Amino acid sequence: MKIKAAVTHTPRQKFVIEEVELAEPKESEVLVKMVGCGVCHTDAVARDQEMPVPLPAVLGHEGSGVVEKVGSSVRTLKPGDHVVLTVFSCGNCEACLTGHPSQCEQSFPTSFCGVYKDGTKRLTQNGVELSTFFAQSSFATYAIADERNTVKIDDDVDLALMGPLGCGLQTGAGTVLNKIKPEAGSSIVIFGCGAVGLSALMAAKIAGCSIIIGVDVVPSRLELAKELGATQVINGNDVEDTVAEITKITGKGADYSLDTTASPALVNQALYCLKPLGTCAIVGASGETEFNIKLQYAVMGLGKTLVGVVEGDSIPKLFIPTLVKFYKEGRFPIDKLIKFYSFEDINQAFEDSKNGITIKPVIKF
Repeated sequence: MKIKAAVTHTPRQKFVIEEVELAEPKESEVLVKMVGCGVCHTDAVARDQEMPVPLPAVLGHEGSGVVEKVGSSVRTLKPGDHVVLTVFSCGNCEACLTGHPSQCEQSFPTSFCGVYKDGTKRLTQNGVELSTFFAQSSFATYAIADERNTVKIDDDVDLALMGPLGCGLQTGAGTVLNKIKPEAGSSIVIFGCGAVGLSALMAAKIAGCSIIIGVDVVPSRLELAKELGATQVINGNDVEDTVAEITKITGKGADYSLDTTASPALVNQALYCLKPLGTCAIVGASGETEFNIKLQYAVMGLGKTLVGVVEGDSIPKLFIPTLVKFYKEGRFPIDKLIKFYSFEDINQAFEDSKNGITIKPVIKF
């Protein structure tokens, strides 16, 4: 079928909305009519080839929509279901079988190598195959996804809002609730109050953290952080020593920290602001990044933990519906993060995200 898609032809160039051909879903796949798709930093990293996804490609990996057609072996979905598209996992490897599908052996090739689980592609343009992103390519009017990375959600919420649950918002909230699991009454510092960081902040409030510190340099983001549950905020441009400020607030240092920026300077701050036996989680995606730490003082000598987390270490088919439940209860107000853009304004959405004007742009089809 002929669809409209935002095609990435060459590195660091604007998206071009063009007509492409989408194949029929295979036996374990579904055809989804897209309603919305979040704009994520990972899409920009792929577009700019810091993460070398084969081009030409159709990006987009935070899709939401309505199922129109299902393959012959699909059992958990039917036409008309409201769904969020997320990262693919095989369900059979060691990581999947032990409850960590974000580390699935097939998640990297299906996310970044341009193919579905069988090694083939579904999109073509004038006879040329286009790479797929995250086994969905949801910057398009229709997408093909596998039953494994298609999550059914309640149909009484605004479906266009829900797409970012598939990656960015799941990453922030899941890192807190699934991975580091802060105790009620504990302290946490979140470096970077974008969509991922603010999702983590809301999750920290749900978890019952008594001290929740947001660190950023954009005043409007810090104001929103306070509205969403931060007990204190720190503007990194306004203080001489962020670590000293955190230590002053917490007394001995924080129990937990989370870095969403992948900035070497901020990763260091996230480590040094911890008290002994504290845990720092890193979720920021970037190209090749190096940072220097004094192991004895930053990690080993004080028994600290430094851990990387992908997709919030979530089981999406369980966790995404839980986040929808939190949203309906008013405890996870993601609508406060989101601004809608038309498909035609996709490049403006990316520009506004880069410049900090919009926390979480969502393309609305």
